[in-house]
Amino acid sequence: MDARTKSKVNPKYKTKYRVQNWAAYEQSLRCRGDLTVWFDEGAIGAWNASSSGLPGGQRRYSNLAILTALTLRTVYHLALRQTEGFVASLIGLMGLELETPDHTTLSRRSGTLEVPKFVGRHDGPIHLVIDSTGLKIVGDGEWHAYKHRSSNKRRSWRKLHLAVRDGGFIEASVLTDSRADDATVGEDLLGKIVVPVASFRGDGAYDSRAFYAALGRAGTPDIDIVIPPRRKASPSRPVEGTWQQRNEAIDRIAQVGRRQWRKQSGAHQQARAENGMFRYKQIVGNRLRARTFERQKREAMIGVNIVNRMTALGMPRSQAIMA
Repeated sequence: MDARTKSKVNPKYKTKYRVQNWAAYEQSLRCRGDLTVWFDEGAIGAWNASSSGLPGGQRRYSNLAILTALTLRTVYHLALRQTEGFVASLIGLMGLELETPDHTTLSRRSGTLEVPKFVGRHDGPIHLVIDSTGLKIVGDGEWHAYKHRSSNKRRSWRKLHLAVRDGGFIEASVLTDSRADDATVGEDLLGKIVVPVASFRGDGAYDSRAFYAALGRAGTPDIDIVIPPRRKASPSRPVEGTWQQRNEAIDRIAQVGRRQWRKQSGAHQQARAENGMFRYKQIVGNRLRARTFERQKREAMIGVNIVNRMTALGMPRSQAIMA
């Protein structure tokens, strides 16, 4: 069956959008592929690690050197040995007298590397959506488990949880085991956000009293929350703070139906998180190359920083148009 025939909405009545800033957006896309690379004086001076003052062997490379190499690896989807050669070629082309971290050093340091968050510009309270997606890891895989009827105890994927604000910027992220509860992880994500949240959109996985309470702590006093309640949900007591909005949603669904409620409440804005996950997988990829969990978490953090840097270059501004 064609994908268009599966949609519940006739294509004739689907909202169409037009990009308003094509020239600026196209320029930002060209900048994403720009291979211009330079090392400023500060980076050159900080390339080698300073002495720790402790007895024993000292590190040769700073965190900046390791982070630079691993970022280039993630951007260009390279193996560790290829990354070593690529960084060495860049240093050679620029005529710098710097040594290149070898692939074993990159692998070892990637498990403890401190990855600073790329901080975006804030203009007051933000509009937030949270969702999660799966990233494949090295393992037996689905086909191997099916063919040999194995239990596949070694999980073949992780969950990347993204908190995306308006404009496509990823405000917070965390990589977890595939069995992690979305609502519980969502509470941790809200704790990492320092700017007030004006509105929140999420799917039914975040329909829990604890998560509503976390939104009350992270949001503005009049925060607008839209989370689809469970199908058989009923108004619950006691009503405290943001939990009242859930009861109001249940009452409204009983009056107009779930589909009409989604249209009226703007629940479709949760798709912004899906757009963020799509962009991550298109730019960074849908799998993790690292073998251990700690290295995988840092690889995902580097990937999120890359996506945010590309977002900062420019994003399309779309406006709904009449058919």
